[in-house]
Amino acid sequence: MKLKHICEVCGRAEILTPEEAYRAGWDYPPKMGMFGVVSQRTCPECPINRTVWWKLTVEHRDLSALSNDDKATIERILHEPESILVDE
Repeated sequence: MKLKHICEVCGRAEILTPEEAYRAGWDYPPKMGMFGVVSQRTCPECPINRTVWWKLTVEHRDLSALSNDDKATIERILHEPESILVDE
């Protein structure tokens, strides 16, 4: 199964299997976290402290204080894996 891995911090996108992504250092389900649960979605180069998860859980931001990009990230996460499936 190929998935479109999108870094929510820098916007980098790669089409990888979950195993390929895990070995490359991506923080992405199903190897890291669970589909449909807000947690970091980052590439190997980006920090967790700029993610939606961080803003919600560490900074205790309200949803109304998030950017449109952050809200789009949440929407994509809530609809995984369908929202990131790639036809092979």
